[in-house]
Amino acid sequence: MDLELTEEQRAFAQAARDYAQGELAPHAARWDAEGIFPREAFARAGELGFCAIYASEAIGGLGLPRLDATLVFEEMAAVDPSTTAFLTIHNMATWMVGQWGSAEVREQWGPLLASGEKLASYCLTEPNAGSDAGSLATRAERDGGDFLISGAKAFISGGGDTDLLVVMARTGGAGPSGVSAFAVPADAPGITYGRKEEKMGWNSQSTRPISFEHVRVPARNMLGAEGEGFKIAMKGLDGGRINIGTCSVGAAQGALDAARRYMDERRQFNRKLSEFQALQFKLADMATHLVAARQMVRLAACKLDSGSADAGTYCAMAKRFATDMGFQICLDAQQIHGGYGYLRDYPLERLVRDTRVHQILEGTNEIMRVIVARQLLEKGADIR
Repeated sequence: MDLELTEEQRAFAQAARDYAQGELAPHAARWDAEGIFPREAFARAGELGFCAIYASEAIGGLGLPRLDATLVFEEMAAVDPSTTAFLTIHNMATWMVGQWGSAEVREQWGPLLASGEKLASYCLTEPNAGSDAGSLATRAERDGGDFLISGAKAFISGGGDTDLLVVMARTGGAGPSGVSAFAVPADAPGITYGRKEEKMGWNSQSTRPISFEHVRVPARNMLGAEGEGFKIAMKGLDGGRINIGTCSVGAAQGALDAARRYMDERRQFNRKLSEFQALQFKLADMATHLVAARQMVRLAACKLDSGSADAGTYCAMAKRFATDMGFQICLDAQQIHGGYGYLRDYPLERLVRDTRVHQILEGTNEIMRVIVARQLLEKGADIR
């Protein structure tokens, strides 16, 4: 792992920074306040290749490493973690279509998803299957050359606003080995969307429950082989954990930058805040924790890119650490702002709200600890 970025990577990050400042920064607060799902912004991201960063070039993706994707998502999340987080979900679903879709599915959906013309949601979580995803109850029954999907999904990002659903459904017996994955058009007959959830944060992306009642899907829409759905879902979640950790790192960078500016502008007791040692120390700790989180996320991304056997463990550690540290840095930056940090005129209250959920989704941080402990104790993992 080379800790120094190449010139090409720096240019890629700069392009993402320019996009974030031009397309996200002017609108992020309004999208949050009004609950707007910004399809036009996603379409412009697609024009830059940001809707399919690590998806296969065969479907129009850039085919870049996960490490490069972290550079893009971090720059965007420094401005708007909510919109960026949905973009990471779309990237994951697009990658799945390119990686495991049949020739017909890749041809039909691949270029549309890669360009951002069409958007995708990831449907794993159910009302009674959150952390225990292997117990999901949505079923897909054979009916001639098709499958009929029935069941319910919960907390689906983009639900009701996207065009394709990557759905995990049970085609076999109990447990993870009975789960298969399907690419399902979001407007297929039998799909019903529940009310838009009212959330603490992530308001620029809709979140809805989805019901499936005998939704007919051609067998060719299965991703991978029958029974491989849970394995596909977990491979997606390894990358998803890096993505959400990156969103926390980006938000923390945005919060740190705001705190540094505020400390240099705000005066109390005839002195700038930046002259108070107590606040200097807080800023130093914030910066140290941010750099540690960033490097852990990038290490996990490199592990995933190289196909390392312990990549899953590092993804879990990175997700846990980066989301905990990112949220705390946002809180600390808000504290530095005092009462102003509680106002919507400043970005801190939105960064705090948007990063809170990062400790819950893509596997709660308690589940991340379970994954790491299991690798250490049951499988004797060596993390040196």
